[in-house]
Amino acid sequence: MSNKKVVYKVADDVSTDIIYPGRFMATVLPAETPAFAFADNADFNRRLKAGEVPRGSALVAGKNFGCGSSREQAVSCLKGYDLAVVARDISRIFLQSAINLGLNIIICPEIEAAEGDELELADGKVFNRTSGKSFGTNPLPKARQAIIDAGGLIPYTRKLLLAAGK
Repeated sequence: MSNKKVVYKVADDVSTDIIYPGRFMATVLPAETPAFAFADNADFNRRLKAGEVPRGSALVAGKNFGCGSSREQAVSCLKGYDLAVVARDISRIFLQSAINLGLNIIICPEIEAAEGDELELADGKVFNRTSGKSFGTNPLPKARQAIIDAGGLIPYTRKLLLAAGK
């Protein structure tokens, strides 16, 4: 079980260029990309950089979150703040990058939440404690969820190799 406060809400079709603007593509190190998360939303970006957004908070999104280019930085900048993405739907390429980097993602096709709401994630459901409504999720296949839970593809592979004694 996990509780998360909604710190930012976005609509449908939020592209990777909105999450991580292309003009910052020269910055690719995962330790540096968080500074440019939602850079064109000056208030939210400032709150992230100032540490005003608690780690483990939730970003709620509509359909097709992460559409656009395949830039991995759009995932790493969110992962840098340990944000969970609760979206009605996630674009295919963003989804794979999120799995590879271990970004906590929850696909919840009917999610209803506003900034400031408290969400509880448990047993394949999202419960909005503020509104009292509950929403089902579309769980990822177990193998993909195991990669996210391990922190990404590299830590997951390392874990498997160590378990095999290699």
